[in-house]
Amino acid sequence: MTHQIELNGVNKYYGAYHALRNIDLRIERGAFVALVGPSGCGKSTLLRSLAGLERISSGDLLIGGERMNDVPPRKRDLAMVFQSYALYPHMTVEENLTYSLRVRGVKKAEAKKAAAEVAATTGLGDLMHRYPRELSGGQRQRVAMSRAIIRHPKAFLFDEPLSNLDASLRVHMRKEIRALHDRLGATSVYVTHDQIEAMTMADHVVVMRQGVIEQQGAPLDLYDRPVNKFVAGFIGSPAMNFIPAVVDADGRNLTLELEVPQRIPLSTARPAGEKLVVGLRPEHLTIVPDGEGLLQLQVGVVEMTGTNSYVETAGTPEVMILQAGRTIARPGDMISVTFSDVHLNLFSADTGFRI
Repeated sequence: MTHQIELNGVNKYYGAYHALRNIDLRIERGAFVALVGPSGCGKSTLLRSLAGLERISSGDLLIGGERMNDVPPRKRDLAMVFQSYALYPHMTVEENLTYSLRVRGVKKAEAKKAAAEVAATTGLGDLMHRYPRELSGGQRQRVAMSRAIIRHPKAFLFDEPLSNLDASLRVHMRKEIRALHDRLGATSVYVTHDQIEAMTMADHVVVMRQGVIEQQGAPLDLYDRPVNKFVAGFIGSPAMNFIPAVVDADGRNLTLELEVPQRIPLSTARPAGEKLVVGLRPEHLTIVPDGEGLLQLQVGVVEMTGTNSYVETAGTPEVMILQAGRTIARPGDMISVTFSDVHLNLFSADTGFRI
């Protein structure tokens, strides 16, 4: 496979503020890449830098093997889909779709034919003569995507395109966007703050924080082997539990600093007195009959949705347990909890990095 987009040592400054820090990223042709992270992490700045809406301060940006640092946005052959849809309100759906073609001198009949073909792909065939104000949020988003598709760009850039939609429509639209990506064989770069969106849609997820790429890779690789505590806490819903711990004098056991300190065995010896943070995902914790578990915990809150039960322990730190179906645990109960060694994540208390 060839790289469609490459960023080599890219930095972006706004005055003294360092928004992007030495970004190295390779995006393969036909890949669906999600940029994810908390607000202010630099993901939208990175996307806008790709589009040419922001000028990078240093480093190199290549698209299709060509250096694009000084190339204006209109000549980069990228199509951007915004959160706000950015449709022309005085134009019909058809006119919105054909506008970019008409500006480039494409004949009216040819542009109309291209619009009809794209509309058939995105389910807009019956809406071509409506105005944006007459469309639902999902339909407007389809128009915005169709307007991008009609140009046959080198890559699609999505800037949180679903954040204005309600929850059920977001789920539906993310399936549509991914299916459309697959049909077109496109290269897509998708910015979102929603890690579920990133995990379910992308082939490759890039987790960012404070202008730095913390980790990138296949979604389940990030879930199974987070490189540090930040990625471990950001990827996964509900979030991973973190419990401070200290390695015992024998180096073979770990004391968890729960409300009532408890010991668990270590599969590999560690230096005595080493301070760690234990990471356990809620779905990897299992409630077992009294006395059969590795931990004894008191229940604080129980929430049942019908499909799942969320059991949160009392005390500090709180521990969340996710059970399929319904639970018999009730607030105030003492429960016995177990987990497998393979699901135990250890992080350095000093650096936050995985051990």
